[in-house]
Amino acid sequence: MKLSNSTLLITGGTGSFGNAVLKRFLNSDIKEIRIFSRDEKKQDDMRNAIKSDKLKFYIGDVRDPNSIQGCMKGIDYVFHAAALKQVPSCEFFPMEAVKTNVIGANNVLDAAIANKVARVIVLSTDKAVYPINAMGLSKALMEKVMVAKSRNLKMTDSVLCGTRYGNVMASRGSVIPLFIDQIKSGKPLTITDPGMTRFMMTLDDAVDLVLYAYENGKQGDIFVQKAPAATIETVALALKDLYNSKSEIKIIGTRHGEKLYETLVNREEMVRAEDMGNYFRVSADTRDLNYAKYFSQGTPEVNSYDDYTSHNTERLDIEGMKKLLLKLDLVTADFAGH
Repeated sequence: MKLSNSTLLITGGTGSFGNAVLKRFLNSDIKEIRIFSRDEKKQDDMRNAIKSDKLKFYIGDVRDPNSIQGCMKGIDYVFHAAALKQVPSCEFFPMEAVKTNVIGANNVLDAAIANKVARVIVLSTDKAVYPINAMGLSKALMEKVMVAKSRNLKMTDSVLCGTRYGNVMASRGSVIPLFIDQIKSGKPLTITDPGMTRFMMTLDDAVDLVLYAYENGKQGDIFVQKAPAATIETVALALKDLYNSKSEIKIIGTRHGEKLYETLVNREEMVRAEDMGNYFRVSADTRDLNYAKYFSQGTPEVNSYDDYTSHNTERLDIEGMKKLLLKLDLVTADFAGH
């Protein structure tokens, strides 16, 4: 494993992704994992739950360049997961999303470059493609910041690349924990639109994608996993089946800032996307500062490509969704000993 004897920094490291990385690597021959976040309670919970000398905790905020500079010394690799992710809160406080998701990412990248970190992987989302909400808009800008900085770096400098996720199942704020809570309390399952589709990824998939980017990324690359998708109705029916639930399904309508389906790669990107088997590598737009090229040079072949969306990827049925759900600790814990 290439992470052996190295020091890894995870920003926002007490979240779902950080916990999944620790589960994967804490017992490997990695030298040190630094957790950088602003919530001392979550850090204390993680410290008490895991108890490892390899784990080091740093209180700080990506919005503060001084706090991120202080924990970047001696770091080999950075997984940048710190973000405001909740669509409604970003809608109400868009400048807070900008401060964390855009300016915060800029601070992390600057600190990594200044400290000659070998590789930085920034974590993005399908909501950054054709964004309609402030969370997606801020993540799209984060991607642009990463790509812009990568243009001025050689492969021998800090390598900056990114990953885009679909719906990470059972992560903080996702619909599956909500449905499970509603089933257990006998409440109706609240569905926005039965035909709404989302890409389905496990946390293990999320870690695999970041590691794939870590091992294969070139300056400015964005990596996407080819993930199956399911309708929200299929997710609800699969969970009802697993839990033998009689809960009714209540359709509440599409919420503000939600799309009918998500896009992981737009058609303009598909022109330069490389099919890597289970992944797409979307290479950076490397046009230089000669602005004339933007006006005089087009890409005729764009019209022959389609977006890669949760409507046209592999579609899971109820049985396929149940198999995927049974990979989740959240679900299997409920059936342990049965």
